Amino acid sequence: MPPATQAPQSPGPALELLVHGVGGATPQEMLDDPRTVRITGDATAAIYRRAEDTDAEQHPERYRDRPIPEAYCWSNLTSGNGSRALWLLLLPFMVVNLAHWMRPTARSRTRAVRLYGVLVRLLALSLTVLLTAAACEVALDLAAWQCAGVPDCSNQRSWLGFLSTAQGGWWSQPGRRLALASLVPTALVGLLWFLSNRTWSAYESQRPLTGTHPDDEEAGPAPASSPATTGTAPFGRPALGRPGFWYGRRLVARLRAAHTAAGFLTVAASVAGAAARHDRSVTGPVPGVLGRLIEAALVLGGIVVLWVVCRRGRSERRLDNRLDRALITYLPGAALALLVLAAVYAAWPRPDWASSGALPGDLVFSVITLGQGVLVVVLAVVSLSLYRRTPEPRTVMFGLGGPVVAMLACALGGVMSGGVSQRVADWLDGPGTPGMGGNSVIVGPPVLLSWQASVIPVLLVLLAVPALLLLVRTWLTARALEPRIDQEYEEARPDPARTRQIARIQAAAALTDSTPWILGPVCGATLLLGAAAVYGAWVSGEVPGIALKGDGAFIESVAQAAQSTGSWMVGLGFILFVTWGRRAYRDASARRTIGILWDVGTFWPRAAHPFAPPCYAERAVPDLASRMSGWTGLTRGRLVISGHSQGSVLAASAVWQLPAHTRSRVALLTYGSPIERLYARWFPAYFGHGPLHALHRSVHCWRNLWRATDPIGGRVRLDEGPGPEVDRGPLKDPLVYGRTPEHPLPEAVLGHSDYQADPVFAQERAVLLERLDPVLPRQADGEDGSGAPRTQGSSGKSSG
Repeated sequence: MPPATQAPQSPGPALELLVHGVGGATPQEMLDDPRTVRITGDATAAIYRRAEDTDAEQHPERYRDRPIPEAYCWSNLTSGNGSRALWLLLLPFMVVNLAHWMRPTARSRTRAVRLYGVLVRLLALSLTVLLTAAACEVALDLAAWQCAGVPDCSNQRSWLGFLSTAQGGWWSQPGRRLALASLVPTALVGLLWFLSNRTWSAYESQRPLTGTHPDDEEAGPAPASSPATTGTAPFGRPALGRPGFWYGRRLVARLRAAHTAAGFLTVAASVAGAAARHDRSVTGPVPGVLGRLIEAALVLGGIVVLWVVCRRGRSERRLDNRLDRALITYLPGAALALLVLAAVYAAWPRPDWASSGALPGDLVFSVITLGQGVLVVVLAVVSLSLYRRTPEPRTVMFGLGGPVVAMLACALGGVMSGGVSQRVADWLDGPGTPGMGGNSVIVGPPVLLSWQASVIPVLLVLLAVPALLLLVRTWLTARALEPRIDQEYEEARPDPARTRQIARIQAAAALTDSTPWILGPVCGATLLLGAAAVYGAWVSGEVPGIALKGDGAFIESVAQAAQSTGSWMVGLGFILFVTWGRRAYRDASARRTIGILWDVGTFWPRAAHPFAPPCYAERAVPDLASRMSGWTGLTRGRLVISGHSQGSVLAASAVWQLPAHTRSRVALLTYGSPIERLYARWFPAYFGHGPLHALHRSVHCWRNLWRATDPIGGRVRLDEGPGPEVDRGPLKDPLVYGRTPEHPLPEAVLGHSDYQADPVFAQERAVLLERLDPVLPRQADGEDGSGAPRTQGSSGKSSG
């Protein structure tokens, strides 16, 4: 007898998991239905379905021709009320954290990779010290030491009356004024610790679901310690697919303790340093040896902080759930106790002590600036060494993206700290200009801050040169694109205005690829001008307006104009920065404009700076991986994860985290995706040629849609291998050139939005579902484990 004919296998139910991009979207917008229901999650991030689809798995016959749509909404992780604009004050911390992830691709260069991580963490630590020193400059030096010590200044500020030397009260002694004013920077450091701890609990404390992490045999054996990663695992598993990549609790806790202690030690050094110098210069009631002991304790505490920061990096090959409880408990506590001891020491009665001039802050800011410059230069040397060993053709600036961005973080920190100091000094001094003599009643901030402010106008003039070149090139590119656009739409009588509009949009969208041409020269000029500012401050000891007197009327007028203009620019820039940040969280259009930079910055875990804004991906990626693994495991169905813009990066990261048996049931559809255009070029160790090819090989099928008018998304450039190409594009945008009977009104140029409005989207989604493997029945007799008949799935065809 012939063998029995096998029954056709059902491809099972199909699910489309939508992930929105920058700017966010409501579940109603994503699902195109006003009635939505939250399936799982909370108010911060959740998965929604249409109300009519809540029981879709029980009625597969309804979804034979379309997948079940679900929407993952994560916008509340990066946006919300206007108070979150205060996170923008942490921008230097976020930028230096980005530099950690911009390391070039490295293979078998463990020591160089570790050195790269140590250098970035040291730069991050210097930013914490710089911010704390700026707060000490404002509270201790300008307010408590200078203004309260000069009756002409304190008499004009009633809130400083009880500190004034003219009243001769208990608080009028300089040490007690410093001890009281130290509460301001101490509160700032405590606030940063609190925000870091709180945001960790709210955003990054979600451990991956057991069983969703990649297979152990694929990831390879986990070493006992992995201080740094090489970007591509030697066993073929990219870094973003490792079990511990999205759960860096131990490192963040260690860095939080170290940076908090560094902040407290900086405040303690500012308070105790002035008293110790006074005790060494005169014979008074307080022995000088006490000040030396406190200073020695401060040095010892600084050494411990440096050891903690340099000792350990990220451990990504496994979930590192251990906590160094003694370290994270006692290190900040010991630093705070030392700060209290320094305050008590400074407040001890010294009847002959009077404040004059300024606290010695020039040396502190100069050492920080020089140290940052040296670290950036060494970081550039290490980056070039790594790049030359494993060159990636599309890597920006030959692997120097990390050092350039680290320099940008230092510049932002200097501008913000200098801007606050300059504005407070101008406010306290009334009509006078601090540092210029004349009718000034206080000395003002350190001379170096005035020199740094003076180079800002020079930097803007230098910035105008590459900006002008890019504008000219964009105009020429648009002119060259016009014949090609007319040819693409095959119009018998093309409209020149319409053609110019499309050409200008395409040429402007290409400017995204030219960002290194501006950022690189600007950061290089910043490094050189910063070194010149330090040299000018050290040599002259005066602000530029006075230091260059006598060098000619033209040079003198230029120096004074640069000093005054730069001072106002850093102060005004600080105010505008906070204002624009608040608007970005309230205005949807501003949110989409600024959001891509912010969302890229907060996508990465806090590996270098614990006070950076929280990483939303440490919540979103485990959410998506858990949903995909759980749904495919329960239904044995097929799943297309559909990601737009930044959502495509989250989708790819979540697919990397899936075990092999789950990835066989998952297809990846990306559109408007910055994976290659932005992430692969700037973060080659994690999204470069090797990791993207590994993702292409590991995922069952992948399709990427892109437009030439999109300033953010682009090609993935993975068109190798026997299977279908990944990229499809450039898609027509606009879909219709002019007016037609079907389209009587002019069609808008969509650019980065509304990819789902293109018919190609539904076609490619249907193809992906058909390419997924059919599901084998659980049991040969057609029954599940309970003996009940099993429900058949849909046919798997999808027309969208």
